[in-house]
Amino acid sequence: MAADEGPVRVDSWIWSVRLVKTRSLAASACRAGHVKVNGERAKPAQPVRPGDEVRVWHAGRERVVEVVRVVRKRVGAPVAVQAYVDNTPAPPPMEQFVAAPRRDRGAGRPTKRDRRELDRLRGP
Repeated sequence: MAADEGPVRVDSWIWSVRLVKTRSLAASACRAGHVKVNGERAKPAQPVRPGDEVRVWHAGRERVVEVVRVVRKRVGAPVAVQAYVDNTPAPPPMEQFVAAPRRDRGAGRPTKRDRRELDRLRGP
């Protein structure tokens, strides 16, 4: 395993432990402000060390992980899981989501009245 004692770039680390698919996606997420290290917005070259908390907003969800081991090169999934402790909160239960209203197939184009009712259901 490619682990060292010194700090590693945050974009390289989140790619190495497979939190994002590519290194360029990791760097883009950092530049866009979707990566935080210890509560602070992180630039791609910001170093991470064991004990740091990294928050990554990717693919519609936030991952909260604590760095256990720094990894410089991309490693296999079983090894990558050992490099961090996942503190991500559980997603909300599906019962909380309201199903979007659907029209019957073949019902045709909605009338003006139907559209107004849909808009009222969706809210402002």
